[in-house]
Amino acid sequence: MQAIVEKMLTDFERGVLSRRQLTATLAGLATAAATPALAAPSLKALTLNHVTVRVPDLQKTSKFYQEFFGMKLAQQSETIHILSVGEQFFGLEQKPGPAALDHYDFGLQGWDAAAMRAKVAAHGLSITLGSRGDDESFKFNDPDGFVVQVNGPRYKGHVGEPVKKG
Repeated sequence: MQAIVEKMLTDFERGVLSRRQLTATLAGLATAAATPALAAPSLKALTLNHVTVRVPDLQKTSKFYQEFFGMKLAQQSETIHILSVGEQFFGLEQKPGPAALDHYDFGLQGWDAAAMRAKVAAHGLSITLGSRGDDESFKFNDPDGFVVQVNGPRYKGHVGEPVKKG
């Protein structure tokens, strides 16, 4: 555990972790250490909650998926569209450059943000810069560099302020 705490402090000093992320993760480590193994949350992936891709033309891509697959526009902002896919969703985010995977998200059984932060830290990983980092959801990079978002299985996404029509 000492190596984990030292890595977190180094990440904090380098600006990789915010003060809030550091304290929440330390609290999670302390809680995990004091919690009997039988009571610990499973944090097992139950759903592939969503996949979000970066696209150069949000309107064109969104229209394609809505028409081709019959997906409904569930949420939108100027740069993000969330399209319904059953209980999950498909995210489109307009960003410059070629189309690419932005991140994928797992809905976890027994969602506990502090315990998950501790698990991320215990594997030598760090919360992704710019991640919301709250108790509802956050992101980290897996060992291959993919951005993974985690949250409870009923997470519906957030796009910010809705776009006003008309």
